[in-house]
Amino acid sequence: MSAETYSFDVGDIRCTAVADGTHSYAPPVFPPPGVFLFFNASPSERDSLLQQRGLGQWAAWTSPYTCLLVRTGKRMVLVDTGAGSLGPNTGKLLQNLRSVSVAPDDIDTIVITHAHPDHIGGNTSTDGKTVFRNARFIIWKAEWDFWMSGQAERVLDERLRAALVGPALKNLTPIKDRVDLVTEECQFAPGIGALAAPGHTPGHMAVTVSSGNDCLLCLSDVVLHSIHLERPEWCAAVDMIPDKTAASRRRLLNMPATGQTLVMAFHFPFPGLGRVITNGETWRLQPVEALG
Repeated sequence: MSAETYSFDVGDIRCTAVADGTHSYAPPVFPPPGVFLFFNASPSERDSLLQQRGLGQWAAWTSPYTCLLVRTGKRMVLVDTGAGSLGPNTGKLLQNLRSVSVAPDDIDTIVITHAHPDHIGGNTSTDGKTVFRNARFIIWKAEWDFWMSGQAERVLDERLRAALVGPALKNLTPIKDRVDLVTEECQFAPGIGALAAPGHTPGHMAVTVSSGNDCLLCLSDVVLHSIHLERPEWCAAVDMIPDKTAASRRRLLNMPATGQTLVMAFHFPFPGLGRVITNGETWRLQPVEALG
């Protein structure tokens, strides 16, 4: 398996996990990983589970950023554009797309699952110009409105406002004339659909890819770490609406076909793929390497 791209088929649809790089979450910029990822957990229960997982001395969480390219034959769809120049190890999306013979102008549709900097940073270049000149952008209306109508400035605390609002405006404003706003769950291209998944942000969306009997559920940031499958009520410091985050996790992971569905998450170890297996009233991840 390449460390940068991983191609697989969903029925007749060709999909490729494309790495944008990695980013480290650690003090002093971020809380310790256990606190950052499981912010509302009981400290004693959290510490006990982390010890069981060999994470008792967890000093830094180095997260992959993995976008999804979907080729249907006539359509070229990209789910999220990565972090751009967010960090020293990000912004590798374009070079990795080129390694599978895809240029920015080949992309006709970009799905923005939500407008955090690591998911929209590749929308524009460092000089503010749009990178994907032929693409239309799909985003949930509630997400667009949150960042573009002043809601974010009013709702977010000073720390999050400073970190998130500027990048959102930088990367959303230049595409405003090419945005299609989604207000309900729908199929926006053959075999590709949008699912409401609010919580991480107000208009966070998940994406489905289906062909024949095969299905891929792209969760984006519905879950950030595999422990969120075991403890769906544990939310990260960046999950803006914790109760909706937990509800979205349970709804999507309880979908009838989930056990037979390939699942992808943006922050899981590359390529971010596996199957979600029921484990009592919660779930566990069977990574793609174990699928054979």
